[in-house]
Amino acid sequence: MKLIIGLGNPESRYNNTRHNIGFDLVDSLAAAFGSSFSSGKGKYLAAKITHRQETLMLIKPTTYMNLSGHAVVAAMNFHKVQKNDILVVCDDLNLPSGTMRLRAKGSAGGQNGLKHIIESLGSDEFARLRIGIRLGEMPPGSFSSFVLGKFSAEERVVMDRTLESCREAVLDFAKNGIEHAMNHYNKSAE
Repeated sequence: MKLIIGLGNPESRYNNTRHNIGFDLVDSLAAAFGSSFSSGKGKYLAAKITHRQETLMLIKPTTYMNLSGHAVVAAMNFHKVQKNDILVVCDDLNLPSGTMRLRAKGSAGGQNGLKHIIESLGSDEFARLRIGIRLGEMPPGSFSSFVLGKFSAEERVVMDRTLESCREAVLDFAKNGIEHAMNHYNKSAE
C-alpha cells in the first residue's frame, strides 16, 4: 500500500487556490478511479484506489497546511505504512507554473506543510512531488496572498495539463518506486 498525501487547506474558501494544488491532484485521482473521500482515522480524509494491483490511499489532511504532519503520522500509523511508501504532493513557489519535481528526500524548501511533516516524522526521507505555481516574476504583495490566491483562467488550463502528468507520475511511483518515477518524469519537466 502507498499513501499519496495531497497538501492543502481544508476550508472551501481555499478551493482552487495555488496552495491547494495537492488537494486538486488527489481529488482528480479519486475521480479518475471512481472513488470518493470519507473521514479517516485521524485528522484527514481518505479515498482508496487500486492501480495495477497496487492499493493507493489518497489522503487529504483536515488540519491546515502548516500542521499537516499530524495527519500524515496518523494515516501512516493507521495504515501501517513506512516512510518509503508515502508520496507528499504540494505546491512549490520556487518552480515555474506547469512544472513538477519528484524527489526521494530533501528539505522543506520553504514549504510549511513539508516542514511540519519533516518535524513530525523526525526525518526528511520521504518522497515528494512538488508542483510549480510561480508565474515568472512574483506579483507585488505578500507570498501568502499569492499562494492563497485563486488560479486565473489561463493558469487553470496550464495546471490542468500539469495535473495530468502528475497523476501519471503518482501512478508510476506507486507501481515502480520513486527512482523510476524521478527518472521518467523529472526529465520531461526540465
